[in-house]
Amino acid sequence: MNVPPNVTVSAHEANDPARFTGLDLLASAVLLLDADGHVHYANPAAENMMELSLKSLQRHCLYELFTNGAELSQLATQALAHQYADLRQDLTLLRLGREPLHVNGIVSALGDATLLIELRENVQQLKLDREERILDQSQANKELIRNLAHEIKNPLGGIRGAAQLLELELPPHHLADLQEYTQVIIKEADRLQTLVDRLLAPHRKPHIVGDVNIHEVCERVRSLILAEFPQGLTIRRDYDASIPEFRGDFEQLIQVVLNIAHNAAQALAGRIAQGDAEITLRTRVARQVTLAKVRYGLALDLHIIDNGPGIAPDIRDRIFYPLVSGREGGSGLGLTLAQTFVQQHLGVIECESRPGLTDFRILLPLP
Repeated sequence: MNVPPNVTVSAHEANDPARFTGLDLLASAVLLLDADGHVHYANPAAENMMELSLKSLQRHCLYELFTNGAELSQLATQALAHQYADLRQDLTLLRLGREPLHVNGIVSALGDATLLIELRENVQQLKLDREERILDQSQANKELIRNLAHEIKNPLGGIRGAAQLLELELPPHHLADLQEYTQVIIKEADRLQTLVDRLLAPHRKPHIVGDVNIHEVCERVRSLILAEFPQGLTIRRDYDASIPEFRGDFEQLIQVVLNIAHNAAQALAGRIAQGDAEITLRTRVARQVTLAKVRYGLALDLHIIDNGPGIAPDIRDRIFYPLVSGREGGSGLGLTLAQTFVQQHLGVIECESRPGLTDFRILLPLP
């Protein structure tokens, strides 16, 4: 919605909600403010976006609802100074304890002391950009891992073989004292070989395609997790039984869901001790979904949700990188493996995390 720059609104009109009833039908959020940023009117879309009623909004200065509200305030100041007919800018508005709002903002001055702000969520574009970055990153990771593994494996074999030969040449009277050191070399070489094999596993394992029922996958994972964590953890099931079977690799999908759910269970250690840890397995059907730049009419929408402490902010954007782990002693390969398997099924994994809620979302195309 664009407001002509020559339109003016009096203070009486600004406080008359009936004047703006036509804005109630708009899908984008529209707010009417005074020069100090106090809200006089907000349409239903704005109430939904802000998660506040009109009465609640009217008790606040709009800019104070966001930790970085100064950006929006600066746009409003420029609009009131008539520097521009209207100002347009992509904004990320941060809120305490809630997800940030990614919006395209349009700020227009309707009079000497009245502002109209229109906010349109641009989540879809951000989602597409993020998916493209993830795919590019995954491809780069694959090449890096292949090259790195090749460069590591040959020297490892030589080191292990040399240690074995050295052990055979040790004088009998020094064998007991020095064999400990050769065994350290051999065991560490074996450990590194195992790590390299795990890095290469998703690229070596054949893709065995068959009919997959996603709820059989979820039930298998549920039983495995509860067998390992029998006390203090509840795994809730929220299934859409209408989801059809689809073509996929049953074992790979079990590995995907298991890796994510197992990470969640380990992150819930504190809550498990308290007895209130929860993991939710939720399945839904998403419609008209774009995955890797391809549009699908139907997609599986699988969520693995936990009520743990959340992912540390410093690694949140890197959790799918190999060897990145938020847990002491973790290998950092579980999510990398899951991402690779999901991409082999033409899908994506997304993650939203904050203290008290971490939600891994797996999207896979359905027939």
